[in-house]
Amino acid sequence: MRNLLLFLWKYNFFFLFILLETACFLLITQSKGYQASSLLNSTNALSANLYSAVANTKEYLSLKEENQKIMIENAWLRTKLKSAYEVLPLAVNVVKDTMYRQKYKFISAKVISNSVNRRENYITLNMGANQGIIKDMGVFNTEGIVGVVKDVSGNFSSCMSFLHKSVAVAAKLKDGSVGQLKWDGLDPRYALMTDVQTHAQILIGDTVTTSTLSTFFPEGIKVGVVEHYERRAAEPYFTVKVRLTTNFSKLNYVYVVVNMFKHEQDSLELNSQKPPKK
Repeated sequence: MRNLLLFLWKYNFFFLFILLETACFLLITQSKGYQASSLLNSTNALSANLYSAVANTKEYLSLKEENQKIMIENAWLRTKLKSAYEVLPLAVNVVKDTMYRQKYKFISAKVISNSVNRRENYITLNMGANQGIIKDMGVFNTEGIVGVVKDVSGNFSSCMSFLHKSVAVAAKLKDGSVGQLKWDGLDPRYALMTDVQTHAQILIGDTVTTSTLSTFFPEGIKVGVVEHYERRAAEPYFTVKVRLTTNFSKLNYVYVVVNMFKHEQDSLELNSQKPPKK
């Protein structure tokens, strides 16, 4: 008790100040004058700013969950696009008809590791075999192609970035001419499209997309735009410089391509390459 009294005596001026301030505050708020109105407005403004800050903080903290929901929904919507289906021409009683069957579906994933300044760049995703991802699946985002799955564990995938010397993608120009697109190991913003026929109608600024010959991607995924083209000496083809639409230094969320008939197609092609039995 004695210590409490000593403490109160030691800080009596401070407690007196608090008491007087409280009394002044009560007198002002209970009055109807200008001071009371100003104080009330200031208090309301402070409260509004505080509530706004709290709401913004909650919204920011929930962005990760919301982004994941959006990516899952977008992956589902992409399976409904026409590009996820292939056309099956049918002839029934000499009447031609067209049927579509789904060939691709997509798994959303987040990039958790990425390199861009090497000759062989890799990307790590937060999805793996447990989520349905296997080797040799294509990876892209809303900007364009990203890479190809190389190895998987239960819950992670290691992908060869398109910025890797071993990755090549079948691409086509706006007029339908096809070629092989590959990074030359120099500038991560550009790639070279080779083996383009000399009769191709090439225009600077034309869009370059994946072609039906692509092993990893559906047809029509954007790759880049034509920056420059030339026919090198002693070569019967055009070489096209393509400015990539994917910003590889800012990869975040991606889609992994599931080709629902790839295993069947690979098995058939492998068996076709075997020598006939005697």
